[in-house]
Amino acid sequence: MVDDKKRCSWSYTGNNQLYIEYHDNEWGVPLHDDNRLFEMLVLEGAQAGLSWLTILKKRESFRKAFKNFDPVIVSTFGETQITELLKNSEIIRNEKKIRSAISNAANFLRVGEEFGTFDNYLWRFVHDEPIVNYWKSVSEIPARTELSDALSKDLIRRGFKFVGSTICYAYIQSTGLVNDHVEDCYKFHEIINKVK
Repeated sequence: MVDDKKRCSWSYTGNNQLYIEYHDNEWGVPLHDDNRLFEMLVLEGAQAGLSWLTILKKRESFRKAFKNFDPVIVSTFGETQITELLKNSEIIRNEKKIRSAISNAANFLRVGEEFGTFDNYLWRFVHDEPIVNYWKSVSEIPARTELSDALSKDLIRRGFKFVGSTICYAYIQSTGLVNDHVEDCYKFHEIINKVK
């Protein structure tokens, strides 16, 4: 690392530049683009039981395989596409996760129709304002909260799969509904200042 910025300790896991770039440019930054929100929903589900670094390494392959995470296209995938995805060694070849990504695309579109956009639906859980947490250490950050419980319950009610509370908490962290950067991380203050 060439700079001297203070970061959340997890960003140095495996000393991998992908992690640092993800931490610096995406994690915790409020996200409002529906296609990107769908991408993160699929990737967080794919990550279940695996490391996030594994997902980041395969992200470009996921984007190619899932048509840049266009939910309109993904929702039309049938058995032919599923077979192709299961043969694709560049992504996570878990049939349940692949099928859930496809059914979640259809549900994602239905939610978007009901609320105008999926973004509108998601951000209403925090009243359109990111929750700022004040953690001194990464060890203080919970794996789930009442907010992720509520989101998970509602998504499951709407037919989504691979959206348990822990996955939902990771999702709202990654999409910036909560700012879980530790207080002495440079991104903690940068995000707060941008949101104001």
